[in-house]
Amino acid sequence: MSRLPILLLLGTIVLAASGAFAQSENEVYNKIEELHGDAAGFDRPLRQLVLAMRTGDAEAIAGLAEYPLTVKANGETYDVENAEDFVENFDDLVTPETRSAVGRQQYGDLFVNSDGVMLAGGAVWMGAVCEDDACEASHWAITAINN
Repeated sequence: MSRLPILLLLGTIVLAASGAFAQSENEVYNKIEELHGDAAGFDRPLRQLVLAMRTGDAEAIAGLAEYPLTVKANGETYDVENAEDFVENFDDLVTPETRSAVGRQQYGDLFVNSDGVMLAGGAVWMGAVCEDDACEASHWAITAINN
């Protein structure tokens, strides 16, 4: 049997499989809406975070976080209590690799599950944070950083 048909078949299978994991921005939006609500409200904080990571704007990133914020960096886990602590320790808490990866984040590449929205392969998680016990209002915030 010739190897060409087998190679073509394997190539087709690989292409089909890789396309199965691609998702459209619409699919991501719908998944956010389904699991967390307020998908429209997610857009602005996401864009702010991506830009702030690109430019290394520690204050903007700190303003997008929910505290206390769990940060894994340098083989340690830190509970950052407030924005001031985050800004003061920014270079130790957010590696250049994380900044770069989040700074290149594309909406269609987000991963969404019941825990929140994962950016840059898990480097940053964002979630809809309830503002009261009834959760009648919420806001999107950084809920974890994993360098």
